This record gives sequence, C-alpha cells and structure tokens, in this order.
Amino acid sequence: SSEVLEAIENVIQGVLQSLAQNKAPVLTVANRTDWRNIEFKDSVGLQMIPRCTTKQIRSDCPQSAKRFALMLKILSMIYKMVQSNTYATKRDIYYSDTLLFGSQNIVDQLINDISCMLKIPRRSLHILSTTKGFVAGNLSYTEEDGSKVNCTCSATVCIVNHKHLNTKDLTSHAKFILIVEKDATFQRLLDDDFFNKVSPCIMITGRGIPDLNTRLLVRKLWDSFQIPIFTLMDADPHGVEIMCVYKYGSVSMSFEAHHLTVPSVKWLGLLPSDLERLNIRKDALIPFTRQDENKLASIQKRPYIACQPLWKKELEIMAASKLKAEIQVLTSLSSDYLSRVYLPNKLQFGGWL
Repeated sequence: SSEVLEAIENVIQGVLQSLAQNKAPVLTVANRTDWRNIEFKDSVGLQMIPRCTTKQIRSDCPQSAKRFALMLKILSMIYKMVQSNTYATKRDIYYSDTLLFGSQNIVDQLINDISCMLKIPRRSLHILSTTKGFVAGNLSYTEEDGSKVNCTCSATVCIVNHKHLNTKDLTSHAKFILIVEKDATFQRLLDDDFFNKVSPCIMITGRGIPDLNTRLLVRKLWDSFQIPIFTLMDADPHGVEIMCVYKYGSVSMSFEAHHLTVPSVKWLGLLPSDLERLNIRKDALIPFTRQDENKLASIQKRPYIACQPLWKKELEIMAASKLKAEIQVLTSLSSDYLSRVYLPNKLQFGGWL
C-alpha cells in the first residue's frame, strides 16, 4: 500500500513542480500496444523491453488534455481506495461518472496506462476486474475470510474472482489442468462428469478471451502444482489467439507478463489436422471470413510461432483449407465423442503440441 501511495504522490509532485515553473504538466506513459516495444522470451512470453518508446499526455494539448484530467481523476480514486483499504471494479469506476469518462473502454485503457506508468500490478491498485471465468474440478482452498471452497463436486462451479488469488491451503490431486475456450463446452464436460471419469483434473474457462483474474488463477495453479496445462479451443484463428494469450500473454499487458503467462501451456485441440484425421464432413466446417484470414496472417507473423514448428504446420493447414471448426463439430461423430473418445485418447496417447 505504501508503495502505491508513494508512486502516486511522485506523479502529483511532478505535476505541481511543472505548475510552479509555469510549465504545462505532462504524464509520460509507455507505448503499450507497439510491437517495437515488445520482445519475446521463451521462458516468459511477450514482455515489454526495458527502454521502450513512450508517449506524452499533455495538459496543454487539445487532443490529450481530457485524457490527462481523467488519469488524475482515476489516480485520486485509487489513492483514496488504497488509504481506506476499499476496492472497486473497473465498472464501478466508469459508473461513478459515465458522462465524464464516456465509455468503459476508455476507463479500461486508462487503468492499464496508470498501472504501466506506476510500474505496479493492477490488482495492487485496488481495482478489480469484473470476472467472467469459471473453475471446477479437483480443487479446494480457503478464502481470505476463512470460508472453505470445494470445487470437486461436479455440481460446483466456482466463479474466478480476486479472492481466489489470495487463497490459502490450495489443495488438489489433479493430474492436469484443462483450459476450455467456451462456456458451452465447459458445461458439456461438467454434465459428462469428465474431470472424475478420466483422471482427476481442474477445468477452467475464461468464456472467450480471458479476463485478468482467470489468467492470474491459471498462473497461480501452475506455480502451486506444476502439473501439465492443456488448452481446448475451436480450430479457428480466434481460438488460437485465445490460447496464445494464456501461453504467451498479450501485447497490451506485456508489462505484467511475469505474473500472467504460462509458457508451458500445450495445445491439445481442436487441431486443424484433427479435422482430416477424424474425417469430419466438409459441410460441418465453416468457411473463413476476411477477418479470419487477416487474423491468421497476423498470428503467423508473431515471434513465438517461429519457435513452434508444429504449431506453424497446423496454421498452414488452416490457411490452405480456409475452413474453421468449433469444438461442437465433434458431436457430428457422436453426442459424447468429446468426453468419451477425443479427450481420453489425446491425453493417453499424447496428441498435443
């Protein structure tokens, strides 16, 4: 807490010094979304380089004056919350003055800029993400308030929230962790009692692109148990992108890579090569859109694909066919093919990349 307060005080002191010298105050933030500021390391994923290019948010420039004022506003809110040991979600901050902020997206960007500028992880700023992730399976723990949570019962699905990140007595006999892209597939595996039938495991879904809490939980489980982590995604560019976020991180959050990425994550399925191997009917597949083509071309150019020759091959199969498939396509073989045949075979015979 004292570190956060001191960092904010230093920023405000800089503003006051500029005013005392009759200069327009300026806030300097890193260019978080510029690939030139990002380096790839096998052991970490995408991380921001130490001497990255910056941009200035000036108080005397019409284009950035409002952004400057909004950053000071949020800094003052963070300062008060840290002092009083209270918390707010990004949504709470937006709804505290919707006319002032304009949109939730602006608030999200500003909070990430502030976290990067202060060099302090976002969760330490007392700002919580609105969580959408779920966890179930062979996992139990004690929350901060002393309440015990047991996810092992197949009927129990725990919402991933900030309390999970401060868990005590994390216990599990899981042999692996399965990250599932979509909620529908996650629920189907729960209905089939998958995590008890094959071997004990922990299942997690970020329900699409994972929020910060879901990524933090995956990292915490990896640090705690050091067991294999597999991903089950759609065989399309969007699914590959989501898997890369878990494994290598995202450009916009590269300044926090050390806390968020798990480079040991494996691609279990659905692989583009599986579609041919399983003789999935062509009419069950979905043609690429222009957006899919652009997304795939962008992924193929990323630095981490060069050191993943097997991934590269799968992406080439996808690019050549210009066809994609959702995990649900396996129901065209049989209603429970995913949990009864596909996953057990993959896990037993090593069908992952």
